Amino acid sequence: MGEPQQADTDEALEELLVFIREARGFDFTGYKRSTLGRRIHKRMTDVGTSSYADYQDLLETSADEFGALFNTILINVTSFFRDPDAWNLLQREIVPDLIAGLTSDQEIRVWSAGCSSGEEPYSLAIMLAEALGIEECLNRVKIYATDVDEEALREARSGLYPAKALEPLTPELREKYFEQNGSQFSFRADLRRRVIFGRHDITRDAPISRLDLMVCRNTLMYFNVEAQTQIVDRFHFALRKGGYLFLGKAEMLLNDAERFEVADMRQRIFQRSTDVAGLPFHPSPLKIRTGTGAELHSVARSRQLRDLALDAGPTPSITIDAEGVLVAVNSQARIQFGLSTTDLGRPFQDLEISYRPVELRSLIDQSTHERRTLRVNRVERRVGDDIQYVDILIQPLSGPNGLHIATTISFTDVTVATQLKAEVKRIREDLETAYEELQSTNEELETTNEELQSSIEELETTNEELQSTNEELETTNEELQSGNEELETMNDEMRIRTEELDEARAFLEAVLTSIAAGVVVLDSHLKVKSWNRGAIDMWGLRADEVLEQSFFDLDFGLPTDVLQPMVTKCLKSRQRSGPVGVQARSRIGRPLTCDVFCSPFDGHHGGVVLMMEESRTDAPS
Repeated sequence: MGEPQQADTDEALEELLVFIREARGFDFTGYKRSTLGRRIHKRMTDVGTSSYADYQDLLETSADEFGALFNTILINVTSFFRDPDAWNLLQREIVPDLIAGLTSDQEIRVWSAGCSSGEEPYSLAIMLAEALGIEECLNRVKIYATDVDEEALREARSGLYPAKALEPLTPELREKYFEQNGSQFSFRADLRRRVIFGRHDITRDAPISRLDLMVCRNTLMYFNVEAQTQIVDRFHFALRKGGYLFLGKAEMLLNDAERFEVADMRQRIFQRSTDVAGLPFHPSPLKIRTGTGAELHSVARSRQLRDLALDAGPTPSITIDAEGVLVAVNSQARIQFGLSTTDLGRPFQDLEISYRPVELRSLIDQSTHERRTLRVNRVERRVGDDIQYVDILIQPLSGPNGLHIATTISFTDVTVATQLKAEVKRIREDLETAYEELQSTNEELETTNEELQSSIEELETTNEELQSTNEELETTNEELQSGNEELETMNDEMRIRTEELDEARAFLEAVLTSIAAGVVVLDSHLKVKSWNRGAIDMWGLRADEVLEQSFFDLDFGLPTDVLQPMVTKCLKSRQRSGPVGVQARSRIGRPLTCDVFCSPFDGHHGGVVLMMEESRTDAPS
């Protein structure tokens, strides 16, 4: 009973993962099931649910539970310059080599994948600013920082950290790159604008391209082998030739030596290889620092020489040695049959491809025994709901001594040709039947044939136009991506400007409120634009009752018609006048003498400022 229960549990977990992906867009299906199941079970224990189905019911009724679950799964462990030895090597050798390979006007593009709360991308900004100087860094460097955790991204965008988080930094760096903001410290604003934060799923979303440095530390270890292979493929595409990949202590690229060379194995720094016209990759300009790295480099070069032609082949191809072990698989075979470099060294009979779509083991034995090449034509293979037809070529390989050493199997996709043959056969039969029954339709068929030929030519022309349109769309997409990056930068700048304006507005309002005298601002049309606290206390009218109203139409304790000549004169002469003593009544009806001053208002399309205060006369001694 144990195995069915485990199978049911595994199926329920998969259903829960599909639900999470469809409900919130988080795809955890590529994560290692042991780690994923352990963390989800921890959250289930916290909320008191015993089955995945019950926990899915809870997620459907509680939106807050999604956030708690994601925080449990996406453990964000980071700090400034985490693993100092690795960062010291990066700053001392890798970054200078990277900069030396670019011209002084070339942009330096860096991607921090899985940036968590932002310490890593800000560490990169500090490191590059120290290497280039602040001014050049602001002009040349662009750092992309991504994560799937929106809460962590919000924290990263703020750039605010407690004093304890800055302990890994020297006092000089803290003073240079951070400013105290209350009890916390904020990253300097000009460099902050060179860091672009965004949500990105490395298992699903298109990678950022043309990178000089890619940093993804202690993230790959959470994914299974298939997901890791896809992610590394994306990283390889994202990096320019000669670009660097910086991984975490728990991660390796042992099976990708043909695409990545070891810059420093101990610190997990790799460099994308540069190939020239199919020749072996040139070695990295950096010296390999450990004995293990030197051995891997030698093995990698030998493997490149051995596998280069096979891997570049246009058709899927695999090689099995005399003991029946898979020893080589090219890129097309990995794509077509779901194989990966981790399958190398496994017995061929343990792989699905050994018996599906056709039993290959007996054919390999026959080819080896008869020492001849065998061909199996038009083998049917189901790919989802589609049917693919392949021609399989099984070729034995012999060594210098004539003994069998390996068997190469290649697969040629003949789906289109097979379908066309079947279609042509059907058409031929239909035409023969039609010819026997209706010879008189021969002329119509000839006309139809000419029309079909014309349609084919038109379709070819249309296809060329579509290809051209596709190229234009790709160019437009790149332009839109660039424009989006610029808009993000402008948005950050506008946010800072808005905060500054809000602060200035609050300051001015506080100044007006603190003035004991009544202060009234009129625009050029003599409408009330500002009515301070002193005016409210003196005359009893609230600001919302008088704003945008004509001042001389207001009915309160001050006879405003007495002031009209003074206001008119001030508007024309743009010179301060007053005081004018006016007999008035306060908001409680008490008689008083009000001294009124009138000053020109130069801001906001002109106007005047009236200051009103009760006349203070000293009694004679």
